[in-house]
Amino acid sequence: MPLTSKTPPLSRRSLLRVLGGGAVLGGLAGCGVPAAYVKPGQRAVADMSASDKRLTWANWPLYIDTDDDNPNSRPTLEAFEKRTGISVKYTEEINDNDEFFGKISPALMNHQQTGRDLIVMSDWMCARFVRLGWVQEMDRAKQPNVTKYLDPQLRSPAFDPGRRYSVPWQSGITGIAYNRKKLGREIRHVSELWASDLKGRVTLLSGLDEAFALLMQGNGVDITRWKAADFDKVCDQVEKYVAGGQIRRFTGNDYTKDLVSGDVLACQAYSGDVIQLQADNPDIRFVVPEEGAELWADSLMIPDRALHKSNAEKLVDYYYEPEVAAELAAWVNYVCPVPAAQEILAADKDKDTAALAENPLIFPDATMRKRLAIARDITSTERVEFAKRWNKIVGL
Repeated sequence: MPLTSKTPPLSRRSLLRVLGGGAVLGGLAGCGVPAAYVKPGQRAVADMSASDKRLTWANWPLYIDTDDDNPNSRPTLEAFEKRTGISVKYTEEINDNDEFFGKISPALMNHQQTGRDLIVMSDWMCARFVRLGWVQEMDRAKQPNVTKYLDPQLRSPAFDPGRRYSVPWQSGITGIAYNRKKLGREIRHVSELWASDLKGRVTLLSGLDEAFALLMQGNGVDITRWKAADFDKVCDQVEKYVAGGQIRRFTGNDYTKDLVSGDVLACQAYSGDVIQLQADNPDIRFVVPEEGAELWADSLMIPDRALHKSNAEKLVDYYYEPEVAAELAAWVNYVCPVPAAQEILAADKDKDTAALAENPLIFPDATMRKRLAIARDITSTERVEFAKRWNKIVGL
């Protein structure tokens, strides 16, 4: 059977409500509130995996392959259950990083079970969980596929060197989307967002963690080691462009509507969204600017006191089999964290599916990869002041 190419209508990159209760808790805990941090020896409980063949997995909506005729059927997940005998309770309950953080943080900070064996969070939120000691180190001896096939560019982010606590589920790029036909020219640089012919026709992402890296890259900053002064410079620039009417508004994922309608000609955007838009409008382009773009991931983690750790590790490793990763990539259309899946897709009998193997927004080529970088995360001590300034600019 050929793989089915589908694209979800929602982005996994959610709006950061950084001054919400969950974020404040995370910031305070990261600064040293004793009750919040969990020591390594207090994170695990007796693993029931051998005798209890099940696990509970919390993910985002529309972030896994489904059957054309039955949206409640998830072929790759069902194949895992059949192969292993492990029953998976799959819940699409994550709609916002901070909202979900607030949902499970009371249990984690009080050394209680969350009722979930596996969760998927954006990397900047993963950083918070890792700092707090709220997730368990995975046993790579049980994950040979992760060890062998994980994209080298995603192997060692600053918040989790060696990916001991997290494994990318899917990845993506924050770059610039624009309407080539309506704009009448190419865009190659971040600075072109500030051109006079785009006045009032530009949007930026409203979330602090989503927006800042690309703007810093436009200033020539190495986002793997940016400084507070780099952040202040970006804020000064954005304030100026807001006051001058260059920026139409700040958006969540709804930037896609503005781009499709033509109200906006260029915007900060996520690669996975643009693949979807291009299916209906080939004039919409996505560019990794010459100065670079941010490579990010939404990652799998095993919370403290999970009852089925070994089962969860087995599921994570299953999705790193190139054949399984290819089937998933053909459906979700984000950057695949398993480069070996490209060859599998290229050999597919379905012409449209095979073509996905050549899409650099799913499998970035060597030239594009040179311009991609993973931003260092905002530390807990930086977050309060940075969020206060950014949210004032954005109007949150």
